[in-house]
Amino acid sequence: MLSDPHPAQRRIAHLDMDAFYASVELLRYPELRGEPVVIGGRRDQQPQVLADGSHRFARLRDYVGRGVITTSTYEARALGVFSAMGMMKAAQLAPDAVLLPVDFDAYRHYSRLFKTAVASIAPQIEDRGIDEIYIDLSEMDEDSIPLAWRIKQAVRDATGLSCSIGITPNKLLSKICSDLEKPNGITILGMEDIPQRIWPLPVRKINGIGPKATEKLATLGIATIGDLALAEPALLQTHFGRSYAIWLNEVAHGIDERPVVTRSEPKSISRETTFEHDLHARHDRTALSEIFTALCTKLAEDLQRKAYVSRTIGIKLRYDDFRAVTRDLTLPTATADAATIRRAAGECLRRVPLEKKLRLLGVRASALSAVGESTTNDSSQGELALTTRGR
Repeated sequence: MLSDPHPAQRRIAHLDMDAFYASVELLRYPELRGEPVVIGGRRDQQPQVLADGSHRFARLRDYVGRGVITTSTYEARALGVFSAMGMMKAAQLAPDAVLLPVDFDAYRHYSRLFKTAVASIAPQIEDRGIDEIYIDLSEMDEDSIPLAWRIKQAVRDATGLSCSIGITPNKLLSKICSDLEKPNGITILGMEDIPQRIWPLPVRKINGIGPKATEKLATLGIATIGDLALAEPALLQTHFGRSYAIWLNEVAHGIDERPVVTRSEPKSISRETTFEHDLHARHDRTALSEIFTALCTKLAEDLQRKAYVSRTIGIKLRYDDFRAVTRDLTLPTATADAATIRRAAGECLRRVPLEKKLRLLGVRASALSAVGESTTNDSSQGELALTTRGR
């Protein structure tokens, strides 16, 4: 454990829940603790309750389809099974791993619980997704290590789950550090610790350096963050352009001035699902209609829970040839009503070619405003604005 950053510096924490989806499932099925578990199965792969109250679980070796893993326990990761990996490939690596279906309603519930628990101690929070947040601790008098333990205990008391926390002078370093001592870790780091703790890490550990940039840097002999810090700026600019080269140099030296944004308005809210097997609009009309209605209902619930209404409702389709198309419809008055969303989305759907089979269906609400704000644009009363984007 390293010393706290200098008190004159900002003190930013990144909190990351440990194997979040899998950990929520282990609360439901504690008998699976210590076992390799994969999340991402179909709804029909729910565990079966036996006469004695125990469960019979699906196994990865029995999976047939093209699905991908949403997440996995650390025991499954030790076998080489990670999120976004194809199920069939994962089954070759860990055939006996338990397979559970995704339950996003449960994950959102626990997400709200842990964020509320953290806010009761440190309210300056930037929400970064279902399982991670940034926290500005700069104005808090408590030392970093006891404060981190207090936050972790609050999360544990509220959810029964563990998290890992990195505390450094900025968001860039804190996100890296929250991953260094997983699971259930605390990492405290100051700028003076960068050469020892950060520079030996691979460049892909920096959020914003993706697979393509990593590969390109490797061709230049740059594999670690330390290599990147020592790289000639002119070399980086030649291969990446001026602005990205400047950013690469700054992040390699741990420079990041981004503030913790405690309030940001979402641009859109969406719900979508990828089918296990391609569905046809005519031959599978009943099944598609049920899925479509359920997506619209869930989207309406999301809007109502977040206290937003939407002026623009859209759909997204992906065909069996992977081509995607969207349609949007702008309403005269903003809404969060499920029936209104379903009608608007249905209007969009009627303007999409449906001869090919579908592999994905989604519904999106955009042009959002908070409930109570002015939501009517007089110039568009009674008009429907349709836009199309194909990919």
